[in-house]
Amino acid sequence: MESREIRQKFLEFFEGKGHKVVPSSPLVTDDPSVLFTTAGMQQFKPYYLGVKDPMSDFGSKNTVSVQKSVRTSDIEEVGDERHLTFFEMLGNFSFGGYWKKEAIEYAHEFVTEVMGLKIDYVTIFEGEEGVPKDEESERIWKSIDPSIRVRAFGRADNFWGPTGTEGPCGPTTEIYVDGIEIWNIVFNEFYQSADKTLRPLDIKGIDTGMGLERLAMVSQEVQTVFDTDLFVSILSVAKSRIVADHVRSAVFMISDGVRPSNSERGYVLRRLIRRAFVYQRDLKPVVEAVVNHLSYKDFYEFNLNEVWSVFETETNKFKETLDAGLKEFEKGRDPFVLFTSYGFPLELTKELAKEKGIEINEKDFEERFKKHQEMSRRGMEAKFKGGLAGHSDKEVQYHTVTHLLHQALRDVLGHDVSQKGSNITPERLRFDFAFPRKMTDEEKKRVEEIVNEKISEALPVNRVILPKAEAEKTGALHFFGDKYGDEISVYYIGDSMEHAYSKEFCGGPHVSNTSELGKFKIQKEEAVSAGVRRIKAVLE
Repeated sequence: MESREIRQKFLEFFEGKGHKVVPSSPLVTDDPSVLFTTAGMQQFKPYYLGVKDPMSDFGSKNTVSVQKSVRTSDIEEVGDERHLTFFEMLGNFSFGGYWKKEAIEYAHEFVTEVMGLKIDYVTIFEGEEGVPKDEESERIWKSIDPSIRVRAFGRADNFWGPTGTEGPCGPTTEIYVDGIEIWNIVFNEFYQSADKTLRPLDIKGIDTGMGLERLAMVSQEVQTVFDTDLFVSILSVAKSRIVADHVRSAVFMISDGVRPSNSERGYVLRRLIRRAFVYQRDLKPVVEAVVNHLSYKDFYEFNLNEVWSVFETETNKFKETLDAGLKEFEKGRDPFVLFTSYGFPLELTKELAKEKGIEINEKDFEERFKKHQEMSRRGMEAKFKGGLAGHSDKEVQYHTVTHLLHQALRDVLGHDVSQKGSNITPERLRFDFAFPRKMTDEEKKRVEEIVNEKISEALPVNRVILPKAEAEKTGALHFFGDKYGDEISVYYIGDSMEHAYSKEFCGGPHVSNTSELGKFKIQKEEAVSAGVRRIKAVLE
């Protein structure tokens, strides 16, 4: 089934079940906790909380939508089988209109009868202290199909929310087809307060999400999302999956009013366009393929001239920067200068050198790259970058949030935690720290909450230069055993050194206030070596 037909059948199915079809909200959202719209439920948050009345606005307590969504945490993974920066989220929602029985029955009917797919298994919430196992959902699934396999998992897998430190949340049930999760149904029945206590919501709500790209993949029986009809015509002119994904995302961003800049949404757009340009110089055919795509042109509005004008202006600017850097290669100078002086990510530096036929001693490059990272964590001089690969606003934000992360880890795991290194790119941060075991889901969640609390408190970020002896007396964290100069730069986050939340020996750079950081999210926590753990995190 073609993607445009899937989209239409989804809307028609739920419209036939009494849902009001609501257009996709723009990618640029009023929600201060995220840069872009990341899920279908975002535009409906006020209705779950009872702030707005769905009957007044929609004439129904039930809605359905196909939501344009962007998630920037997967940029580095784009190019594999399923990671995308832009995707469409199919969702049906209810604000006190119906509950678990109808939600599950609708999902089963759409998947099996409308789409003609076979469900492998479903998952439910296994329960924890204060929230019982979701036996009701299990009974409903078994009443529909006694042979269906039902698996139970914990909070990390089958409990959604809240977004931020407080808000609606609840257990979920998920549908798997061909071993792939295609539909997540959230039962919003609790409100979690900032102190993590749960209370029942006055209005129970249904919030579902099903990615169009994944659904098309299993429906069309292809191996990856890039083999679906959503990408075939784009990949006929794009040289790689990365180009196809980035250009598609950029076209939708531009059409929703985003323009390239050095901060926030504009920086994400700039990064996508420039990264695509490195892999393919002629992007116009790819832009045209997206704008003229059969699945998009009748459902969304694009202005090819406007979109291409933004691409052309941005790539021309970037070309000047690239040319300046490439002249350094052509003069026979060190290729490492492109990385250190121009702030290009490592893979771009290699790609550009390769394109110009310039040989890079990769072993030497890697050794110097490691040395560069090692230097970046030393707080003794202005070269300190805290693991930064460049000087962009986003990298400065990530560097600043590592200070909050370091202290939050110590708050949750104990004061034996100490930083062992960091690496920062415009897309994410990596933070290595001494700790003997894997963190629990609860510990990771608490660290996230603390960091986001400090961001929401809009704490000032201050710097003082002190003699070494005085700096050590402040209790500021530093790399013990490192050699420091006679004068130390100390950054503290808070109104005063005495009452600061975080204090560290550091050369910068940092933002001036934590309110500039956005929402902090841990993506992964894993072992690096014996006694050393690594956190990968993003700012959304």
